[in-house]
Amino acid sequence: MAKPFLTYPQQIAKLRDEKGLMIQDEPYAEAMLRQNSYFALVTGYKHLFKDQATGKYKAGTRFEDLVALYEFDRSLRELFLPYLCRVERHIRSLMSYYFSEKYGESQQAYLDKSNYQYSGANIPRVDKLIYKLSGIIYAPNSPYVYIRHYVSRNHNVPLWVLLNAVTFGTLSKMYMLLPQNLQIKISANFPGIHERQLSAVLSILSKYRNVCAHNERLFSHRFRESIPDLLLHQKLRIPKTGAQYSCGKSDLFSVVIALRYLLPKNDFLALKQELVRLIKQFKRNTAAISEKELLSAMGFPENWTSITRFRKL
Repeated sequence: MAKPFLTYPQQIAKLRDEKGLMIQDEPYAEAMLRQNSYFALVTGYKHLFKDQATGKYKAGTRFEDLVALYEFDRSLRELFLPYLCRVERHIRSLMSYYFSEKYGESQQAYLDKSNYQYSGANIPRVDKLIYKLSGIIYAPNSPYVYIRHYVSRNHNVPLWVLLNAVTFGTLSKMYMLLPQNLQIKISANFPGIHERQLSAVLSILSKYRNVCAHNERLFSHRFRESIPDLLLHQKLRIPKTGAQYSCGKSDLFSVVIALRYLLPKNDFLALKQELVRLIKQFKRNTAAISEKELLSAMGFPENWTSITRFRKL
């Protein structure tokens, strides 16, 4: 059935009278609903607070608990996005360097399908990639001033210029289609992870980057694809269901594991330190869910902070 329109007072009454949520400050609740919307604030974050048998909120759950989880998730996005962008920038730099080192600075090099793994299932992927790169160069009303400058003045856009205009998703696809010897050169910059593993890691990181950038719910997000089994999975003794690790594969902890391999040591330590602080802050703000429940929803094992105790090789 279609959801009927409800005024803000009706939304509050529904939460309090039908769903059993404690709302002591109605003006505050209405202000939060106005700022964030019922769908984003309530529908997006209610699941950890609900009694699955009754469909109502667990006894004692406050409206402020929902807000605390919502704001915690926002802080997570603000924390992870800059680090994901640093990885993205690093990959752009390495790809443009090694590709240009091998094939030169002419744009015809990266628009030449023979300079990629152009066979089998990759044929349409390479064709699509080249079409997309050509579209950036020759777009009549390109928003990229630097692209227009190189086209008009030099009639050539080097790869190190062009890659600034492609998305992380396109970047990850381009890496996957590069010749293996170039993939190996790039992955060699990240000890403990080989070229095929890096391809899978970049794909899922690009998706989580979009989750952060588009303000989607991050803390409990899952993707169908996953990062490969890495040595840190084993060293953390993450439990398995059959042959599959139970966490750290397609959840937010998979991002943490990937960043352990791809970020410089000090950057990762800063990320971990802030992540610990945010979790502690959230627990101070609400007693409605336990830390164990929160970590489980995030895909974090209980010993996740020990990730920096182990070598990644």
